[in-house]
Amino acid sequence: MKKVLFLALALGSFTFSSCDSKKEDAQEQVGENVKEAGEAKADAMEEKADEVRDSADAKGEAIQDGADKMDAAGTTTTTTTTEEVKK
Repeated sequence: MKKVLFLALALGSFTFSSCDSKKEDAQEQVGENVKEAGEAKADAMEEKADEVRDSADAKGEAIQDGADKMDAAGTTTTTTTTEEVKK
């Protein structure tokens, strides 16, 4: 009988020790909230970086298109050296 009672008490103590306390649950929730806020901030920063990258790509393409139109129109550019200017 004592063995059965001892086993029942031991089993009961393991059951209660595996439960989280309210304080532990609250701390875990705070940690989860911090992680989620960090993810949201990182997502927003990535979105902003994509916008900047897309804007720079569009401006670069526009400049290149303008240069292509100059070549198509027969406009050529020449470079002069310092020695040519002195002559």
